[in-house]
This record gives sequence, C-alpha cells and structure tokens, in this order.
Amino acid sequence: MKNENSISKILPVLFGFFIMGFCDVVGITSTHVKADFGLSDTLSNMIPVALFSMFLIFSVPTGILMNKLGRKKTVLLSNVITVIAMSIPLIEYSFVMALVAFALLGIANTILQVSLNPLLTNVVKGDKLTSSLTAGQFVKAISSFCGPYIAAYAAAQLGNWQYIFPIYAVITLVSTFWLLVTPIDEEMAEGKATSFKSVLALLNDKTIFLLFLGILFVVGVDVGLNTASSKILMERCGMDPIEAGKFGPSIYFAFRTAGAFFGAFLLAKFAPAKFYQLNIVIAVIALTALIFVQSQYLIIALFGVVGFTVANVFPIIYGKAIQIHPDKANEISGLMITGVFGGAVIPFLMGMMSDAFCSQAGAVIIILASAVYLMFCAFSVVPDKE
Repeated sequence: MKNENSISKILPVLFGFFIMGFCDVVGITSTHVKADFGLSDTLSNMIPVALFSMFLIFSVPTGILMNKLGRKKTVLLSNVITVIAMSIPLIEYSFVMALVAFALLGIANTILQVSLNPLLTNVVKGDKLTSSLTAGQFVKAISSFCGPYIAAYAAAQLGNWQYIFPIYAVITLVSTFWLLVTPIDEEMAEGKATSFKSVLALLNDKTIFLLFLGILFVVGVDVGLNTASSKILMERCGMDPIEAGKFGPSIYFAFRTAGAFFGAFLLAKFAPAKFYQLNIVIAVIALTALIFVQSQYLIIALFGVVGFTVANVFPIIYGKAIQIHPDKANEISGLMITGVFGGAVIPFLMGMMSDAFCSQAGAVIIILASAVYLMFCAFSVVPDKE
C-alpha cells in the first residue's frame, strides 16, 4: 500500500516533466517564424534567445521564492504562466508577439525546472536520485519528440501549425489539476533566509562552478541541434519547413527519448561518470562528422546518435551538483538551472556563425565546441568524488 501511495505521488510529478518539454518547441517555431516573416538566421534564433535568457534572470530568484512558497506551489505557479504564454500567439501572431510569448514561456519553464527537480526528491528517496531525474528527462524527451508532430498535425488537420499552442495549454491545465489534488509532504526551509548573494556564493566551489558550465553547454548542445536540425535538412537536402521539422527535431528527440529511457535503467546499475564519458566521446565524433556530411540519411543518423548520447548528461551533472550540497538543494537547483541560459547563448552564436559562413556548418561548429567542454567535464569534473 505504501508503494502504491508513493507511485501515486511520483506520477503527477513526472508528468510535470512533460510540460517542461514544451520549451523545446522553439526549434520548430523558429523555423516557421523564419519562413513566415522572411527572417535571417540571427533574427529567427532570437526565439530561443527570448525563451532561454529568462533562465539567467529568474532561476536564482525562483530558488529563493521556493524556500518561502514551497516546491509544489512554485510548480503550480509556473503552470499558470505557461497557460498565459500559450494563449498569446492566438491573440496576435507577429514576430514581436512570438518573442513575448516565448519570453513568458521561458519564465514559466524556468520556474518549473527550478522547482520540479527538487520536488521529485520529496517523492523519491535514497540513492535512486540520478535514475529518477533521468526518468523525468525521459518524460521531457517524449514531450520534445511529440512537438514537431503536434505542429504538423495542427497544420494538416486544423489548418494552422499555431494550434499547437492551445493544445499545450490544455495539457498544462491537466497537469495543474493532477498535481493540485495530490498531497505531497514538504519540509519548508528553516534557519537563515536565503539571499541572491548566498546562492551565487556557491560558485566559489570550483566543482559547482564547472558543473554549472556543464549545464550551460549541455543545454546549448540540446537546444542548438534542435534549432539547427531543420535548417540543416532544408539547406543540404532541399526539404520544406514542415518536412524538415518532422525529420530533424523529431528524429533527434526520438533518439534522445530512447537514450533517456535506457539511461534510467543503466544509471541505476552503472557508475554515472563512466556512462557519461562513453556517451560524450561518441557525441563529439558525431558532431564533427555533421559539419561535413551531405547525405540526407547520414545527417538524420547523426542527429539520432547525438540525441541518444547526450540524453543523460543533464541529469548526471545536475545530480552530481545536488549530491555535493544536499542540504542546499533548492539553492543548487536555482543556480544550476541558471545554466539553462546556454539555450540562449549558444543559438545566438550559432546564428551569427551560420550567417558568417553562409552555411549551417558554422552553427554545428559552435555545437561541437560546447560538446568538447562536456567531454572535459566528463573526464575532469564528474569523477572527482566518485
């Protein structure tokens, strides 16, 4: 009976990771916005910049707020903002309003990522944290995988790809109600109040700082390839935006979903550091090849390889950081999720490089550079206290 009760609490929390995956719709959205308004890569990549720059601004304040509101209420707050954000494109569809909508979605997703990961620790105890976080990433990956297909369905069956937004709003409402009716015990923060300065002071710990950079670069790789995959297929294989969206981001997220699924089991049995090292070396090799490959099938295969191999990097790095200071889980979460700002920095650099090169090869070079840092992190940072 105790186990059933535990599962009844875990499921609504894990479903929250599905809402977290909504941020990955920026890939297909930036492709559609570029086509709809005739934008350059630099301008169209402002969509992920608008979303992921919010992580820089709101992550640490959310960690502080969470100490006052509690983790569950903070998650519910994020869902309310998500519903508002998903309503904007239906009211007015323009480049400026798209930026506003995705900035709001960025705020909501920041609050969700900072609060949902620690909330999972309230329903999952013991040494299974890394595999549980990976299970959450698996659910998020399913959401990311579904995004391009939902957009394609909306375009084909409902007449406009933008109907993906009300669909997302309804799913968010379901998640909100499910979590609202689920009782979850929380221990509110006690003692000295947390301040912005005290959270940033955690970066004085060298390992925390390097792990923070790891979060920045793994999100950069993830968002970067999500954003570039459609454009690579359009540029090198002559696909239209809808077709490229189905074969680019969807293949990447399908394999990332598979990687997270297998990782949830393998990380419960094998050392995370060794698992991380093997996967990131393969990812670096695949990204190097992606700079040069022109064959449609090889390009798609490389998307799959990278998706599969980077799927578990985020939870390994995040879990490692939490384990260093488990008594400061809320603060560490806010700090680490600030690194999701890499989803703004890396695509912005990619846009400039692809415009400078007049080719998506320039964008892939930036993604590769990010993966090289992750390889350094795998061999020099994560194993330190193994």
